[in-house]
Amino acid sequence: MLISPAYAQTANGAASSGGFASFISLAPLFLVFIVFYFLMIRPQQRRMKTLQQAVAGVKKGDTVVTAGGLIGKVTRVEETTVEVEIAPNTRVRIVKATLAEVTPLGGKPAND
Repeated sequence: MLISPAYAQTANGAASSGGFASFISLAPLFLVFIVFYFLMIRPQQRRMKTLQQAVAGVKKGDTVVTAGGLIGKVTRVEETTVEVEIAPNTRVRIVKATLAEVTPLGGKPAND
């Protein structure tokens, strides 16, 4: 015969190989998730927390960068908006939530 007969596995054989072996087969998946958490998720949460604190503490004279790429100096702070001077005598109002970076007033001067 060219086709050999196939036999079904008994219920006892299936149950006896299940418990620990299935855990071992899922262990690499758990390990990948743990590594992913410590290398990707946790640092991103830390960055977001520090950015939120910086945005909440923005004050007059700070240099800010918006999500759109505008760089300017803060001239006035309101509850939800910030007025930023992007050029001499050119001021724009920006929503605080769109700030991507806040550099405090005492930052290091450029080209020095």
